[in-house]
Amino acid sequence: MDIRSLSPWFDSPSQQWAIEARLLRWLTFLWLFIGLVALFSASYPIAEAESGDGLYYVKRQLLSVLFGSVGFTILIRFPLRYALSIANWAVLFLLGLIVATLIPGVGTTINGATRWLFLGSFPLQPSELIKPFLVLQSARLFSQWERLTVKHRVKWLLIFAAVLVGILLQPNLSTAAFCGMTLFLVALAAGLPYLYLGGTAIAGFLLASLSVTINEYQRRRILSFLNPWADPGQDGYQLIQSLLAIGSGGFWGVGLGMSQQKLFYLPIQYTDFIFAVYAEEFGLVGSWLFMLLLGAYATLGLLVALKARRLIYQLVAIGATTLMVGQALINIGVTTGVLPTTGLPLPLFSYGGNSMIASLLAAGLLIRVARENHEADVVSLEHHRRKTRNSNRPTSPPPQRLRKPQQPRG
Repeated sequence: MDIRSLSPWFDSPSQQWAIEARLLRWLTFLWLFIGLVALFSASYPIAEAESGDGLYYVKRQLLSVLFGSVGFTILIRFPLRYALSIANWAVLFLLGLIVATLIPGVGTTINGATRWLFLGSFPLQPSELIKPFLVLQSARLFSQWERLTVKHRVKWLLIFAAVLVGILLQPNLSTAAFCGMTLFLVALAAGLPYLYLGGTAIAGFLLASLSVTINEYQRRRILSFLNPWADPGQDGYQLIQSLLAIGSGGFWGVGLGMSQQKLFYLPIQYTDFIFAVYAEEFGLVGSWLFMLLLGAYATLGLLVALKARRLIYQLVAIGATTLMVGQALINIGVTTGVLPTTGLPLPLFSYGGNSMIASLLAAGLLIRVARENHEADVVSLEHHRRKTRNSNRPTSPPPQRLRKPQQPRG
């Protein structure tokens, strides 16, 4: 067996893939490479100060890339029906882990939120890992909505609601809202009645409003977004430092590794606000080039969805594109002050093993749909040869009717 077949980086059969699948594959690798470079620059000073090893966060991120690449490779090599067949069990299992984070003494609280379970030294964040499986299971549910019984529909809608409420109770409003938005877009693309969609949107808005009312820090985030300079030393500090970093980058940027805001001015500069460091070091030109990458990725994702011959594959492509590009745009909107501060990471950029694994799985789902769109039109060479051989084979003449021997006349 060729050892290269085990790696997502060196795959000679990929030359036979559809052009969309090949472009998405290399855009994913390019996105990942830029993200690792940005993480190296953004995390080096604080990692050096905290642990004495400037590469501490990069090393751990590379380990997550390794794990995520295994799932990425499996998804792009095996038919999508296998992933769809386990989606329901994966959602239920990860829902159980989300509930476990809420149990005192089981979940780990960091920065006021209880979102993690620790497996040894590895932090497990089920609210991140569940995202690609929500896409798969929602595609299964909404693609055959009309054929399902009311009991089955209600059961899975309640399970989806339990996932969102569980994430909201951690509390993690941004992830709950993004998961709800993803489910809504998949349902909208499936053509569900507007009455159902409108009712769901209203319920989600009321639930988010209730969460903001209960949690003071969420109200303060929204108020600081409206006017960060009203409290520049506390609630508005992070956004102001982010805007200063972006503005300092100018047109061409200050250069890789030369950011000043990452030197203990901008908080959590290697996770949620990593794009501010990237924009400072690569400037307006680098920022627009990255936005062009996102635009190309979104365009290819929509093309894959449009070319899919089955509704369920269309919905998977739309959901996976939303996970990658939609989340990236929200993160950039937060960093630039266009949206309220949230805890959504920038896919393939922000430090975090769970986010990296979920992003690579989402990319793998999209590439797999692109592959299956192409393979539906391809006839194997052996099948073509067999068909040609059978068509050229001389056919035997039809059997002659035997004449009855005539009796001699008297």
